[in-house]
Amino acid sequence: MDLNAIKTKLESLQNQSTTSENFWKPDPGKQVVRIVPYKHNKDNPFIELYFHYNLGNKTYLSPVSHGRPDPVQEFADKLKSTGDKDEWIQGKRLEPKMRTFVPVVVRGREDEGVKFWGFGKTVYQELLSVIADPDYGDITDPVNGRDIMIERQTPAEAGNQYGKTTVRVKPNQTPITDNKEVLEGVFENQPNLTELYTEPSYDELKEALAGYLNPTEEDTTTTTNGVAATTAPTTNTGTTTTAKTEDVEDAFDQLFNQ
Repeated sequence: MDLNAIKTKLESLQNQSTTSENFWKPDPGKQVVRIVPYKHNKDNPFIELYFHYNLGNKTYLSPVSHGRPDPVQEFADKLKSTGDKDEWIQGKRLEPKMRTFVPVVVRGREDEGVKFWGFGKTVYQELLSVIADPDYGDITDPVNGRDIMIERQTPAEAGNQYGKTTVRVKPNQTPITDNKEVLEGVFENQPNLTELYTEPSYDELKEALAGYLNPTEEDTTTTTNGVAATTAPTTNTGTTTTAKTEDVEDAFDQLFNQ
């Protein structure tokens, strides 16, 4: 038995578990969170990252998140520039999709420390519009900030296949916490979000794109009703992979649920 290989595998599993604990998503129903200042960028708590969530049934962090070249984005741009409608649509599908994250403290679970809440464009715009309103201002202020009520509806409640998330910033100004130790932990024990996701190399993404454009028989399996279904291996992005879907919000929900 190769003990070094066993130890390496154990460390990998432990790291994956630790990474997942750094993220939070709302459960169906109502929850309250507080956005807190981000230790690694005190001027702006919103972190915008871009993902390829449907590339060979894997989720990849796009290098454009850090201003680096992305071969998939480059290929998408070429498709959109041909003047062909179908190729333009395919190019849009291949573009990396933005996911915004903020550090939050979940009310009632302050002792668990800071977690990252990820959301789509609609929620992002709603939060920015509130902060831009002078009647609200900096809702992340440690003393005079405001909590956020989040309501997550199930697909059945929302009347669609994805569900719906709504946010409401509370009018009352409250401190993050009255507990000095917890407050110190909020500011000191924050991981760097960008270190929780592994950025693939340029060549790795080129290979993934080639596999996506030219799938092999190993990439698909046949279900009992004769419909081909793509397999879903794991990828080291801080989450697990997801089945093919056309909706970014649904894709990330599936990542968390798995």
